Amino acid sequence: MKLAVVTAGLSVPSSTRLLADRLAAATVAASTSPVSVSVVELRDIAVDVTKNMLTGFPSPELRAAISTVVDADALIVVTPVFTAGYSGLFKSFFDVLDADSLVGKPVLLGATGGTERHSLVLDYQLRPLFGYLKADPVATGVYAASSDWGSGEGALQRRIEKAGAELASLAAGRPAVAEEPAFVPFDQLLAGIGE
Repeated sequence: MKLAVVTAGLSVPSSTRLLADRLAAATVAASTSPVSVSVVELRDIAVDVTKNMLTGFPSPELRAAISTVVDADALIVVTPVFTAGYSGLFKSFFDVLDADSLVGKPVLLGATGGTERHSLVLDYQLRPLFGYLKADPVATGVYAASSDWGSGEGALQRRIEKAGAELASLAAGRPAVAEEPAFVPFDQLLAGIGE
């Protein structure tokens, strides 16, 4: 499986990149087949993204980043939260992709921020964006606030592992959760109460 990781962190080191790396590691650990991981660090191609927005022509570096994302079997995307939303650089990168380039692609959504109050960015901004792009986001998104690092890492790691397992399953074409039990008619359920 080819796994592309898109991270929009701006600083070095970056908690956004740290979360992206941990999500990738959890996906690799949960996969039943070999995984090659390619990281697209948007900070490194920010000027190229902007020039492409203005001219419509991607640089060789941007073209390579786009190919990495489009050719991947699965995708992990992580953005820092600025002013209660995903970063402009993150959005601009996905704006330069062809609108149909991510159709059906399994995607794990992640975000980082200073406070837990911004965790809904996953459901109210990232899911609609990737829904528009016709990608297939896994059920569990991972948001990491500053308080999740350090003493709160146990709960964060459990979310990371769950999301990574879901992405590995979806990319392999397996159901991410156990099959639903067979349907039992209500009258049969009621009949079993008195026994």
